Amino acid sequence: MKILTIVLLSVFATSAVAQSPEKKTARMRREQARSLLISLSTDARAFVDLRLRARALARIADALWTVDPDHGRLLFRKSWEAAETTDRINEEKLNEEIERQRASHGNSVVHSPPNVRREVLTLVARRDRVLAEEFLTKLQTERAQTAETKLRPGQLNDSLTQRLSIARNLMVNGDIERALQFAEPALAVVSVQSMQFLANLRERDAAAADKRYAALLAASTNNPQADGNTVSLLSSYIFTPQLFVQFVGTGASMSSSSGTNTPADVAPELRNAFFQTAGAILLRPMPPPGQDQSSTGIDGKYLVIKRLLPLFDQYAPREMAEALRTHFNALNTVASENTRSNNDEWINTGLKPEKPVSDREQVILDRLDRTKTTTERDGLFIELAFLVANKGDAKAREYAGKVEDSETRKQLQEYIDTTLVLLHILKKQTDLPLEIVRKGELGRLEKVWVLTESAKIFVKTDRERAQQLVEEAANEARRIEGSMASRPQAMVAVANALRVVDPPRVWEATFDAVKAANSSDVFSGEDGALLLEFRSKNHSSVGSHDIPQFDLDGILRELANQDYERAVELARGFEREGPRAVATIAIARAVLEPQKVIKDVKK
Repeated sequence: MKILTIVLLSVFATSAVAQSPEKKTARMRREQARSLLISLSTDARAFVDLRLRARALARIADALWTVDPDHGRLLFRKSWEAAETTDRINEEKLNEEIERQRASHGNSVVHSPPNVRREVLTLVARRDRVLAEEFLTKLQTERAQTAETKLRPGQLNDSLTQRLSIARNLMVNGDIERALQFAEPALAVVSVQSMQFLANLRERDAAAADKRYAALLAASTNNPQADGNTVSLLSSYIFTPQLFVQFVGTGASMSSSSGTNTPADVAPELRNAFFQTAGAILLRPMPPPGQDQSSTGIDGKYLVIKRLLPLFDQYAPREMAEALRTHFNALNTVASENTRSNNDEWINTGLKPEKPVSDREQVILDRLDRTKTTTERDGLFIELAFLVANKGDAKAREYAGKVEDSETRKQLQEYIDTTLVLLHILKKQTDLPLEIVRKGELGRLEKVWVLTESAKIFVKTDRERAQQLVEEAANEARRIEGSMASRPQAMVAVANALRVVDPPRVWEATFDAVKAANSSDVFSGEDGALLLEFRSKNHSSVGSHDIPQFDLDGILRELANQDYERAVELARGFEREGPRAVATIAIARAVLEPQKVIKDVKK
């Protein structure tokens, strides 16, 4: 027995000795990564660009947390200070741009600047709830001191909006418990944001979502400020979970949609509770003339009931549906003529099956036959192009080409072509996107994205074709003007494609991206996106699609996993603060966290 024990101990000892160099190397790498981040944090505190300073410090703090939480908490505080100043400056610039556009065009369509405090709060919330609550309190106090406009019923203040944004990010990352801790105060108010949060929560935890929805119903029944819009938003949870419709006193509507609308499969008791609450609110007596303080007014309430009455007829107790119809008929005598003549198809959006695109297309084509001016015809062709492009139909290009105003036509063609390639590449379809690259109106960055994504699709079936597409993308990237951010973004996309198509060439391609970044003073190393913008006299559309393949994070993590020292040297090659910070943090995270897979484009 003693001999056997000695042998076993010898085996374990040998195993321990054999493993120790690997463990020692891992510990050494983690310490190197920690030192790399602390050194970067010293530099970041002096960054002149306050937005970059806030972002860098917050991300360093987040990356450091598992190995040095005290240092991380200090950096979060420094980050918040920079973010406060950044958001204030951005808000002033945004207001100035809105006023400039209104003075020039009568309306405004702007890209909202990043909410840097929200970015910081999202990272803080993952690590330290107490600190996040402290920052939220500061934000709430500031907004209370500077608020000049009264919030509409059901409208969240900035603090509650921030809470839901943080909670949404936590929920997406799988931390439901912490998400609910942050969201709870905002879930006491019926709003688009709170209803959307509950709808998304229901996909992950139906019981938790239904419990909070039931509490909202109970609170709304006795809330004197609850009105038709309260009911309309509450109805969305059950009947149109990703479509939210509100009405204003003039009879106009506001709607927002964020996904497919499939009615929720709730218990009959919860559905009945909704109708009890809805009936109690909608059947309240009409206020005396001139004393209506609701957000809907008479016309808005009329439209809410008109929209929901078929649901009452189908699901609510018969006597309640009849009472609501009587009330609706009474409103019919005081609502405006314009409101009473509103189209039923429009009012039933999301509650009844939408007419096929082909039918709606034919309606617009019929109107074309009756137009009298070029401006009217151009407007209808714009409608047609948008209608069919959103379904991925190449016919949209034909409609865009029929717009007679040359400037409008070119702008529309660029927008439609970009929309089509995005929709098709997301479905792994390359035929139309590659045709548009050859014959369409895409910018060079858009062409590079299509070519590199197509190469990754082809690599499994035709590696030679994939390599040719990457070469074509690289040539296109080199044609982009050297000072533009899109040049290094394009080269990063090429490097990301080579990870899949021809891995030995990744280092060289990334080095080319570093050189391109050093020639551009606007490349940040992150926020890669394809922008879609169209403006005409009567149509405006602005959109942005995140493209992680343009960013440094994914490629630098990959390279750090291959060769840490070489990746660090590559990161040091960035001459500007932004790209160098992004690259350095990515390398450190590759050591301190499991590597994340680069995700596809997202809206």
